[in-house]
Amino acid sequence: MSRDRQSFYLKRIVMGDLATNCYLLGCLKTNEAAVIDPAEESEILLDLIDEKGFQLNYIINTHGHGDHIGGNKQLKEKYSAKLLIHQLDEGMLINPQKNFSFYMEKPIQSPAPDDYLRDGMCLNLGLHRLYIIHTPGHSPGSVSIRLNHIIFTGDTLFKEGIGRTDLPGGSQPVLMHSIKEKLLGLDSSSEILPGHGPASTLKHELEYNPWL
Repeated sequence: MSRDRQSFYLKRIVMGDLATNCYLLGCLKTNEAAVIDPAEESEILLDLIDEKGFQLNYIINTHGHGDHIGGNKQLKEKYSAKLLIHQLDEGMLINPQKNFSFYMEKPIQSPAPDDYLRDGMCLNLGLHRLYIIHTPGHSPGSVSIRLNHIIFTGDTLFKEGIGRTDLPGGSQPVLMHSIKEKLLGLDSSSEILPGHGPASTLKHELEYNPWL
């Protein structure tokens, strides 16, 4: 998935053994950019940022699990971008046991965050605005991100599915509350771009998601 709009660029790069969706966002008027969920070190991502002439302002983790944070260190070493995560998931970044990468082949220790994501927070990205929505349940600090009519849902909401809640810190009642109270009330035409799998829309999920 790649889109060049009049003033906005969006590219999905599928990364790692768990096929995590990493997203590169860029304002084509100012060249300011953000990366959401860099799952692993990726020369493809670095080359794309440089090829587009982007200035990377933000590295955003929708939550702290290892399959969403593996590229943080590489990006921080190359760019002067701010690493952002919700405070409730901060402890996962530097602890491979808490982020579950300890059980994978490559334990991950991310740099510490530069700032915290907060519910209702707005991040300026050139001419565009990224609105942070705290959507706990998959993890205590899980967030979704709204950009116009696009919602990056991390591992909270998938096409015809929801995030797993059997890992430490997960809660299905909390997850369902997040989805119903924080996401389903948004414009039904909004596109959902999840942390894994294909895109969807809120309208599709309201009609076909068996969990809803």
